[in-house]
This record gives sequence, structure tokens and C-alpha cells, in this order.
Amino acid sequence: MKNKLVFFCLLLLLLESCSIPTPLLERVRESGELRVVTRSNPTTYYQTRRGIRGLEYELVSLFAKELGVEPRFLFTDTFDQILPMVTSGDAHFAAAGLSATRGRESHVRFTHSYQSITQQLVYHESTKAPKQILDTLGGTLEVVAGSNHEERLREIKLEHPELEWSAQQDVDSEELLTLVVEQLIDYTVANSNEVALSRRFHPELKVAFDISEPQPLAWAFPHAQDNSLFNAAQSFLKKLKRSGKLAQIIDRYYGHADSLGALDTRTFRRHIAQRLPAYSEYFKEAAKQTGIDWRLLAAIGYQESHWNPKAVSPTGVQGIMMLTKAAAKELGVKSRTNPKESILGGAHYILQVREKIPERIPDPDRLWMTLAGYNIGFGHLEDARILTQRRGGDPDRWVEVKNHLPLLSQKEHYTTVKHGKARGQEPVSYVENIRGYYDLLVWENNRQEIPVATGSSTPSTSPATL
Repeated sequence: MKNKLVFFCLLLLLLESCSIPTPLLERVRESGELRVVTRSNPTTYYQTRRGIRGLEYELVSLFAKELGVEPRFLFTDTFDQILPMVTSGDAHFAAAGLSATRGRESHVRFTHSYQSITQQLVYHESTKAPKQILDTLGGTLEVVAGSNHEERLREIKLEHPELEWSAQQDVDSEELLTLVVEQLIDYTVANSNEVALSRRFHPELKVAFDISEPQPLAWAFPHAQDNSLFNAAQSFLKKLKRSGKLAQIIDRYYGHADSLGALDTRTFRRHIAQRLPAYSEYFKEAAKQTGIDWRLLAAIGYQESHWNPKAVSPTGVQGIMMLTKAAAKELGVKSRTNPKESILGGAHYILQVREKIPERIPDPDRLWMTLAGYNIGFGHLEDARILTQRRGGDPDRWVEVKNHLPLLSQKEHYTTVKHGKARGQEPVSYVENIRGYYDLLVWENNRQEIPVATGSSTPSTSPATL
């Protein structure tokens, strides 16, 4: 009897030691927290006056919401500490705009890609444009230590042993791009998405050439036998892409990144200083009355007239907000060339267009469609949405509607809809330009308060809602 008892106890201990551990996905749900290491960067995670934004922040937040937990974002002092945070288990995974490179795959495993980039050699416009990578030998080339850029340069060095660069520990790509702007260094390497966002504000940055083939960006997980959380992330990203939501989010951050050329940006910044002060009080007063961000109104006004109150188009629209006679009469605008009346009338007209957009469409898509309708007319916008639906797209997503608006200029398509022919590419460029101008106004406003002729500044609301 005693031997049987001992045997039974040993069996229990053996079974307990061989028990299957709780899957990581369940443990994350039980803890209510998803630990993710990222980095502070315009392409990943950044703080604004209205809260946190960034592509990685948004994607991770959606994933955490699907799991029913809260995301906890972790940061490292240097870029090359990101992957060790993953391999050590301090973070469940990294969402930091990481390229899935061969060198990194030996340390971590990557999910499906959600975006593709190339590595680009960047220089200042006053510097002689390099034609090949060895042209950098006459200047200073700096990259982020532990980055995919340093990994790529090491590969190139195998073919060109004379290639030299400096790897910096305590900086990120954004800071190195700023050093190029300030001409403190001659060259750097950055991902194409980072360059696109930086060039909106610094048109003096120039791209010499790509130094890599397109590379996928993905989330980095540790190599482990427990695939539960990794598989959940794979499923989430696949579903996000299939639904069209991923394209919509990427468009939100990058859809307008290259809408303005260097000359457009320079001219706009000059007009901010020279023209805007005379009218900013009116934009802010219109913002008070309508709830529309005054900087968005100013961006629309600039796209319409370059803030010229006497502007007249060949079709007869006039003033800063380029109102038609019919619209001006309906809005009670007595003089379309009166800046105050034009701006206030234009702001109210924007609200009228917005009211026609189906309420089920969320912002910012509703905002972009409102602007497109302001430009081309609500009827033509509806025609484009019908074409989008006919061709299997989602008529409630701007990223899909903007691809179908240009069809309104083609006979085979405009003859099948109610309002006929229209120059459908114009509202697409119109919306993207306004988004670009708005971002520049916010950037300038954050650097220093934009002056007004009289009066004082007022708080503004988010441009994502009207």
C-alpha cells in the first residue's frame, strides 16, 4: 500500500512537470497588456497636441483592441537595443518600422509585411549630387547604428572596401536628416517613407538614388515554440490588408506626402509670412463659427486662390475661397472679393457639402470626400462613388474613390452616370494638395505662432472632423 502511494505521488509530480504551459496569447489576454517596443519617429509613433499618432501606433492599437487588451509602448535609448528587447522577452514584439532583412532574421522572425520601402542616399541641394555611393568619400556620411542602413552599407563595402561611414548610437534617422538640412553632415541614408515625410517640410533634402531593392516592413517577434501571439498578429495583418483598412491607414499618413514639389513648398512658406497675416484673423473667426480647424480653412483658401482676394477663374468663381455667384447668393455673401465674407461663406459652404456625405462614412474619409465635393461638386463625387462600387471597390473609402474619380473624364464611364463628364483628376490633386498645405501650416504654427494683423489666436479643432 505504501509503495502504491509513493508511486501515485511520483506520477502526479511527473504529470505536473509535463503539463502544457498556457499559450502566450492567453497569457496576454489574462494580463490585459500587450508590450510592444517602438521608437519615436514620424513614421512610427509621435506626440501631437491632440494626442499620439503614427502608423505603428495605429496598427498596434487596432491589434490590441482585437485581442481585448491595452497596448503598452516601450522605448529604448538607442535603435540597436530594439531587437534585444524582443529576444529577451521584455517586449512581446517590435513595431518600429523595421525592415525584414536577412541579417535580422537570424535574431527574430517577421510577420507579413504591411509596407514596402527602399533605402535612399540623401544629400543637401547645395551639395553636388553623388552619382554613385563612392562619391560620398569626399564628405561625411552618417547612419544610425544597428539600422538596416548600416547593414546595407556593410554589404556594399564587400564590393567597395574603400567605402567609409560613421554609425551613430544616440540619434535616429529623423535627426540625421535634420543634420543634412543644417549642413552639419553631407549625407545620410534613410528609408524612403522617412524621406517622403521629411521633404514635406525640408524641400532642400534631395534623394541621390536608392541603395537597396524594395524591402518589406514588418513586426518582429522572438523565435519561439509558442506561435499563438505570432499567429494572431499574422491573421490580424492579413485581415487588415484584405479588408482595405490597411491601405486606408497608409494613405492617411503617406497619400499626400509627395503632393507638393520643392517650389510649391517654398512659395507656400513665403506666402505664410507675407500674405497669411492679413487674413488669419478671418480664418480664425470662421473657425469659431463653424468648428473647422482654421488652418484647414487656410489650406483650402490657399489651394483656391493663393490667398488672393481678387482672384478670378476662367469659369467666373472669385475671391479667396473662389465662390460661384449662386453659392455666394445662397450663403449671403454680398461681395465675393471681400476676404472676410469669402472666408466665412466658404466655411459654411464646406459644412453644407459635408451634410450631404453619408453619416456612416467616418473621418477622415468623410473630410476628404467633403473637400472633393467642394471642388468638383457633390453630384460628380457621387458618380465616382457609384463607379467605385460598380468596379468592386468600397465607395465609403477615400483611398478607393480617389482612384475612380479620374474615370469621369473617360466617355466609356461618364456616359453611364448621372452627372456626366468631369475632370476627375482635379479633385484628387485638390485634396492631396490641401492635406500637404495643412501639414505645413501645422508645422509652422507649432514652430512659432503664425502672426495675425489684429486679434488673437483661438484654439482649433482636429481637421479629421468638421
